[in-house]
Amino acid sequence: MTDLSRSELISREEKPEDATFTAPLRPRRFDEFVGQKAVLDNLKIAVAAARDRGEPLDHLLLYSPPGLGKTTLAHVVANELAVSITATSGPALERPGDLMGLLTNLGEGDILFIDEVHRLPRVVEEFLYPALEEFKIDFILDKGPEARTVKFNLKPFTLVGATTRVGLLTAPLRDRFGLFHHLEFYPPADLERILLRSAKILAVPLTRGGAEAVARRARGTPRVANRLLRRVRDYAQVKGRDEVDEEAAAEALKLLGIDREGLDALDRRVLNVIIDTYDGGPVGLKALAATLNEEEDTLADVVEPFLLKIGFLGRTQRGRVATRRAYEHQGKKAPRDLPEIEPLPFEEGGGHNAP
Repeated sequence: MTDLSRSELISREEKPEDATFTAPLRPRRFDEFVGQKAVLDNLKIAVAAARDRGEPLDHLLLYSPPGLGKTTLAHVVANELAVSITATSGPALERPGDLMGLLTNLGEGDILFIDEVHRLPRVVEEFLYPALEEFKIDFILDKGPEARTVKFNLKPFTLVGATTRVGLLTAPLRDRFGLFHHLEFYPPADLERILLRSAKILAVPLTRGGAEAVARRARGTPRVANRLLRRVRDYAQVKGRDEVDEEAAAEALKLLGIDREGLDALDRRVLNVIIDTYDGGPVGLKALAATLNEEEDTLADVVEPFLLKIGFLGRTQRGRVATRRAYEHQGKKAPRDLPEIEPLPFEEGGGHNAP
């Protein structure tokens, strides 16, 4: 599989073609959202309580690996509250002035959604604090002796922050969120439901067997599942198949280099480097990234969480280690003294967990 196809399939960022394809697929209400039951149950209570009191929802932090529905869930919350949502990202807000216009245009109870909130510049983050606490901001005009401060009163609003790296949030920012929710990887059964729903909306003739084949290889991630649905749909169409059944899906995914566990070429390279180059580990993230000539963020945000989840990697104080399951998957002989590490169960949802 080429680097381009890999980037397209499991990139941690949503691409323009994703937005075009998935726009009609996004759930708009809680009852349309599949999976993450514990998160939804808690959010339903918080939203209903805020709506009954006529108050804005507490500031909400959503954290998880990429592609698990943080952005979608933020829009669902806005729809349930019947308020507007303004979306931006941490890297896009370079100066306090960039945030100023967004804050002053928010209506009563509206939602400001900041993706990758951990990447907010420090000066912007500190500018945001009084807005979150008191719904007020002090904006400094001019510089030097001519400088003056203008105070703005904001309408009460809700900040919804999304992050893949909750540990990189500063303590002052983290403390200003009243709600914390962690989204888990999706079990294959939930991904199968998502795929069948997507196929129905897009008029793709996907059988239950085809949906199951794609779900098993979708890395527990709805975004990846919908991307794979596009690829197997194309394959079935070009090959003249009347429907996307299990056989057609398996053939298409094999052509893309995705195996039954959902691993692709980079995942297998990571395992091979740890096993062959570093004798099974431990190896640090920087050394691993340098050996593979890959970005550390790609390994930390996209590759590692899933390999840890399915029990192919272990993490120690000295670095990452390959497990017996990884050796077996790669067709290599594992050392006798290698400890057994079982895969983690797929959860129904993270619930209310403070990071």
